[in-house]
Amino acid sequence: MIQLFLAELKRSWIQYIRYPVEALGGILITTFFFYALFVGAQYVAGPASQFGERLDAVVIGYVLWTLVIFIVNDIALNLQVEAQTGTLEQVLLSPFSAASIFLARACASFSLRFASVTAILLVILALTGSRLQFPPSLILPLASVVLGAYGFSFLLGSAALIFKRIQQLLIISQFGLLFLLATPTEEWQGSLKWVGQALPMTAGAGLLRDVMVRDVGLDGLRLLMALITGVVYFALGMVAFRWSVRVAKDRGILGSQ
Repeated sequence: MIQLFLAELKRSWIQYIRYPVEALGGILITTFFFYALFVGAQYVAGPASQFGERLDAVVIGYVLWTLVIFIVNDIALNLQVEAQTGTLEQVLLSPFSAASIFLARACASFSLRFASVTAILLVILALTGSRLQFPPSLILPLASVVLGAYGFSFLLGSAALIFKRIQQLLIISQFGLLFLLATPTEEWQGSLKWVGQALPMTAGAGLLRDVMVRDVGLDGLRLLMALITGVVYFALGMVAFRWSVRVAKDRGILGSQ
């Protein structure tokens, strides 16, 4: 598995440096979009506006959303490209399972995407004056978000294998993910509080806002629920992907578009 990951990492790096303008353009566009929203909000609120913690929370939600979008779209778009170029069947003839191949590919791509998202975060912090905390404890809630994102990515990859063209579904999912990651579900009360904890990636996003914005220590119970939720959604995505591979093989539609 390590050898597979290293091979996919090399492949992702070659593709990344082959199109440097596209990579740089993605960083600039994503940053400019947020800054345009920030300037517009300042204009509407007036010159005396002070966003305080709300700005920091919005920055966290936006950057998390950017990272999750990279992850979620990765597998589905990868499958569509492989099908269009006619190499999908060759990839699945590998000694490794389809789930292992695309998981290794996704992890390799994540290492490069994470560097891009970090650059986006640093530029946004410089432009807006936002101040965030970066304690080591943020790794665990971030891991729960990434696990949930990979689970969602494999679910969309399953749909891409069966239905082929899912561009509109990907667009719709982006708005849904923005709601999940930007909404402060950690402030919900009563029964809605437990609903917020059970939604994919929301518990981890709330913990990141607590740690990085409010400088609050990790709540052990909420962290446990966030990790369990991330693992559950990841497992669901893997099961769905393995099932969709079997169905696509049985129907003979792996190489179709």
